[in-house]
Amino acid sequence: MFITITRDTLCRIGAAAGVCVTLAVLFFLLPQADAPAAQANAETEAAVPASVSDWGLSFQTEGQPPVGNVSADTLRQWDAYYVGDTSQKTIYLTFDAGYENGNTPAILDALKKHNAPACFFVVGNFIDTAPDLVKRMVDEGHIVGNHTLHHPDMSKIADMDSFQAEITGLEEKFTALTGQPMQRFYRPPQGKFSEENLRQAQELGYTTVFWSLAYVDWYTDNQPTDEQAFSKLLPRIHNGAIVLLHSTSETNARILDELLTKWEGEGYTFGSLADLT
Repeated sequence: MFITITRDTLCRIGAAAGVCVTLAVLFFLLPQADAPAAQANAETEAAVPASVSDWGLSFQTEGQPPVGNVSADTLRQWDAYYVGDTSQKTIYLTFDAGYENGNTPAILDALKKHNAPACFFVVGNFIDTAPDLVKRMVDEGHIVGNHTLHHPDMSKIADMDSFQAEITGLEEKFTALTGQPMQRFYRPPQGKFSEENLRQAQELGYTTVFWSLAYVDWYTDNQPTDEQAFSKLLPRIHNGAIVLLHSTSETNARILDELLTKWEGEGYTFGSLADLT
């Protein structure tokens, strides 16, 4: 269970003591966690802020979908999702692939063994340095999604031309390599976004995909143990989960076969993001 301090709470406390303004200032000085680590700490809000926001989640009940800092209904108006149909025991597997360090083949092997479709959100560097793996993803029926050409903080990009350059630049690399158009699924780097970003992606025909389950797996020099990974990924799985894993994780490569087996044992099946929309 996670306890969050909201702006309204601070102001109510402050009003009683006559120091609401001071506490409101302190609210803006509270440290912000990096995404996707912020998933455990985010406050629920009614709408997407016009300025910068980090995607965040609050896990309130074990085995139930978490609450996003933007609601699923609000996101849908921009063709954006963080969770699927919560009445169905379906899991959507996604991998962020910023670069290749030798772990992706084992991940693909596990997915193939379980006949589990996934979406790999890649950047330009991955296509340049691991073209054979990108081709294998396509050949084995996975979606290759758009994680931008250079992996910038897209929330700092306000003009459409610059936003589009990051998106279409990656599309062009993918098409040049595979001869196929890129399927239009977009994940904001670091989970950083703004309302304008969501509008821009929608205008380009993209579905923006956040996540409802992730864990700290991206530090290659400080990888979690198998037990630590399972302790995060098993209790928090839920209907309609969009799972974010990093393909650079040695732990993920090692445990994925067993993890998928455990989820299957709980009655879950694996769906494609194409079905989500």
